[in-house]
Amino acid sequence: MDIEIGDILEMKKEHPCGSRRWLVLRVGMDFRMRCDGCGREVMLPRKKAEKSLKKIIRPEAASDQT
Repeated sequence: MDIEIGDILEMKKEHPCGSRRWLVLRVGMDFRMRCDGCGREVMLPRKKAEKSLKKIIRPEAASDQT
């Protein structure tokens, strides 16, 4: 998968705060992500993140809609 820094990932399951969206801060063997709802940062192995991914939201796609 082509996931880059700054992308927003929408996951299948909710975070305990209720948000499903995560901002990607670091890409590599692991992803460092920040919850869009509460701001919590986590490190997640790439394989697990890609498995639980529902949708990738690109920053340029958000700016095109405005």
